[in-house]
Amino acid sequence: MPAQTAQEAPKPPVTNEIMSFTIPPDALGARDPQLTVVLGKVGALAATQKQPTTILVTALGQDFPYLNQAIWRGVPAQHAVKLSLDNLTAGANQPYSVSIKPTQ
Repeated sequence: MPAQTAQEAPKPPVTNEIMSFTIPPDALGARDPQLTVVLGKVGALAATQKQPTTILVTALGQDFPYLNQAIWRGVPAQHAVKLSLDNLTAGANQPYSVSIKPTQ
């Protein structure tokens, strides 16, 4: 039998995301104050980027007003012009999420 060689693990796809996280449905449904704080920090982090930045929110349409407002609270007014906030309606069995990436 030939000797087996160690194979490299597949490398994750290259992404230009600055950060991304999944929103727990129970925290979103309860409008958890800790989630509100985290969303504000997402806005603040996006505002600190040197390049134009997009925040992508994936959720149900009924949750966008809460999510968007919580994110914008963290963005200083002078930085709002270089930010884009995009909403994507979640499909069946798709997790709710927030990601920050450079605008393309």
